[in-house]
Amino acid sequence: MSFPAYLSTTRRLVQLVTAALLFSCGPSALAQSPTSWKSVGIGGGGAFFAPTFNPANSKEMWLACDMSGQYHSTNAGASWNLTPFTTIQTGPFTPQVQFTSDSKTYYEIDATGGNLTPVRTTDAGNTWHPLATDPTGQGAFYIVSDPTTATRLFVSSYSTLYFSRDGGQAWSTVVAGDNNSGVVVSGALFSGKSIFIGTSLGVFASMNGGASFAKVTMAGIPAAEQIESFAIAKSGSTIRFLAVTLAAGSVYGGMGGDNYSGFKSVYTHDYGSPHAWSKRVGGIASGTYPFFAGMASNNVNTMYLAGSCDAGVPVIYKSTNAGQSWTPTLLTAGNKNVITGWQGSGGDHGWTYDQLVFGFTVCPSDANRVAFTGYGFCHMTANGGATWQQTYVLPSSQNPAGSPTPRGKAYTGVGLENTSCWWLAWSDASNLWATFSDIKGIRSTDGGTTWSFNYSGQNQNSSYQVAIGTTGTMYMATSSIHDMYESTHLTDASIDSGTGDVLTSSDKGKTWSKLGSIGHVVLGVALDPTNAKRMYATVAHSSLGGVYVCSDITAGTSAPWKLLSAPPRTHGHAFNISVLNDGTLVATYSGRMAPSFTDSSGVFVSTNGGTNWIDRSAQNMHWWTTDLTVDPTDLSQNTWYVGVYSGWGGAANNRGGLYKSTDRGQTWTEILISDRVGSCTVDPKNSKTVYATTETDGLWVSFNATSASPTFGLVPTYPFCHPSRVFFNPNVPGQIWVTSFGNGIRVGQQGSP
Repeated sequence: MSFPAYLSTTRRLVQLVTAALLFSCGPSALAQSPTSWKSVGIGGGGAFFAPTFNPANSKEMWLACDMSGQYHSTNAGASWNLTPFTTIQTGPFTPQVQFTSDSKTYYEIDATGGNLTPVRTTDAGNTWHPLATDPTGQGAFYIVSDPTTATRLFVSSYSTLYFSRDGGQAWSTVVAGDNNSGVVVSGALFSGKSIFIGTSLGVFASMNGGASFAKVTMAGIPAAEQIESFAIAKSGSTIRFLAVTLAAGSVYGGMGGDNYSGFKSVYTHDYGSPHAWSKRVGGIASGTYPFFAGMASNNVNTMYLAGSCDAGVPVIYKSTNAGQSWTPTLLTAGNKNVITGWQGSGGDHGWTYDQLVFGFTVCPSDANRVAFTGYGFCHMTANGGATWQQTYVLPSSQNPAGSPTPRGKAYTGVGLENTSCWWLAWSDASNLWATFSDIKGIRSTDGGTTWSFNYSGQNQNSSYQVAIGTTGTMYMATSSIHDMYESTHLTDASIDSGTGDVLTSSDKGKTWSKLGSIGHVVLGVALDPTNAKRMYATVAHSSLGGVYVCSDITAGTSAPWKLLSAPPRTHGHAFNISVLNDGTLVATYSGRMAPSFTDSSGVFVSTNGGTNWIDRSAQNMHWWTTDLTVDPTDLSQNTWYVGVYSGWGGAANNRGGLYKSTDRGQTWTEILISDRVGSCTVDPKNSKTVYATTETDGLWVSFNATSASPTFGLVPTYPFCHPSRVFFNPNVPGQIWVTSFGNGIRVGQQGSP
């Protein structure tokens, strides 16, 4: 995710007032916005964490994403719903949803605003509220609740573990670590007055209902090793521990499954036994690195381990004899026992995105139900690992176990979307291309119902924008660097090593070839309406970046590219390019840090083909400008909108918003106050309707954008915090498509005012 955005109190109040003004217009105005948004696309490119099953209903599943989304399924992953971002948000540190004896009361950690706040729901996840007291000061890393009550729970900060017996009103300290490595918390058992909790600092137990805790002392784990993952189960009088260790000193609070390389060993222990921890590694292959330990709370003999291996695929081992021997149960070679979607052996991307286990869970009430997540997806088993099932595309389009995943096959997603999508381009009503980070791009030949990687020639990590000529030829900006001009890619060092080119396709995106050679990150492309052979591209590089022109796009791979003169103040971080009907060039340059934000961003205009540039930036655009939109309903092309992000740590602070000009950038008015506005789109049939996207505040809309003081309000039905751009389908009146930074694509149908 990008650096957290924090609005000043004044700016936030203004934003909320404008929203209230819009909604006071009544339901007739609101009816214009879609009442629902369907998720489309096929996933991949983010990371999922903390899958969990509801022990009272094993078909109910929850999981978290590093792109802020909390996902919920009630049909064992056949479909997923995204919890609205205004309710709760997640991140890499988000633990599993914690269930209680009350079917509607759960606990979780909310990552909204960059804080890590312990929260509770009493309506099965529809709303979440902070606990009465937070001992971590909004710095919670782990939360574990008692499934047999609704009031006992643990929560930890980075370094300290706390316990509450009254639902989070009062807390006592269980153990305090240091601020260097902190404390890892995993695995607990509540059995009447007996409570056990596993941590990287040892196993702690209470025999008096949590009034006090003491470390369980036992030998067997060498001082050079440290517990990283812990599971515990009870059957009859047997209480059994399972632990995975890593090298001592390498374990720290909040660590993820990508830290598996420090694996040392696996141990079990029966509580109350005079014996020490027993080392249990029989059957675990060399070059395999377990990270997660898992058990159902009622089964002391069935155990699981999950992690990765030297082959770069996820591994899961199972034991049915309390760890005395282990057998691999996830057989990825040839997809032997895996029912796949588009990821799998032989497929378009192999097992690239789930090359390791990022999240793992065993259903507390059923040892046969297990789920794991990785960089892109979630898989589960309902039969103890005999077969594994993908949960990210429609079952009707999945591939049978024991067969290679086909290349180029089309799929339909089921809502488990964590990808970053930047642009949509329709060649016609059926053929649609979507540009993405990480997964390069996807193609649809049925209007967006199904998507595939059935194309060739685009081998870069990311694609950013597509322009389509009058003859139907497509031109695409590509890059080896993902997430350009998000907070992770603002420095010269993070950009200059990138490669990229403009690609072209004459068969609706099925085959792509280079249009000449640029060799650096390309972000924008625009055709010249005054010259059918000429196009422009924006390129990011500290010394070779800027606006490039190609004077003959019919020359194919031999097409010439020339770097035009640099606009004033800029340092090569070019972003958007538009060519007006009279040949005027309008370009935006985006954020640059060296090490703080530099005064090198903004809007620049050239009326002589890029020989000279005029700075048309409002003062707030000097630091981190984003998209420029030319109003398609203004035939004079005088009306422009520009999005601006606020920076941090200096002059770039509190600059964000949406700005409008009606005189080609000579004067600007801020019409939406928001910390970070990425883009806006004008309804091509109604200039009064303008949608604006923000980094953390969701999708906004104005229905009086042509007035002197437009009002904007949040679109409450759009559930994701970071939409990136809005597109009106040119083939379906009123159909709106929204791309996003971390939730793929959503589609809605606009109503009538």
